[in-house]
Amino acid sequence: MANHKSAEKRNRSNATKRLRNRYQAKTTRTAIKSLRTTDDKKEAEDMLKKVSAMLDKLAKKNVIHKNKAANQKSKLAKVVNKLGKETAAPKKAGKKTAAKKKSK
Repeated sequence: MANHKSAEKRNRSNATKRLRNRYQAKTTRTAIKSLRTTDDKKEAEDMLKKVSAMLDKLAKKNVIHKNKAANQKSKLAKVVNKLGKETAAPKKAGKKTAAKKKSK
């Protein structure tokens, strides 16, 4: 238990900050899940902007690591870009030619 007034205040403020950080992190995780499940490209692009901003704020406040935020934003961008390609006609697979080198 804290013995000094400043330590008691620090405990109170840490508890408040912890709750706020947990709420913001959970809200961001929920937004990420909803972005991954959406099928509409236009809606996904709008959501990506909001989710990216949320991730940046969490990284700025050191709730999550900045590299984790960057990795998640990159993966989400790939998911959103993939949405447009699913509706397009599939490409033909080209011939794969693997030149085998003879070992001497």
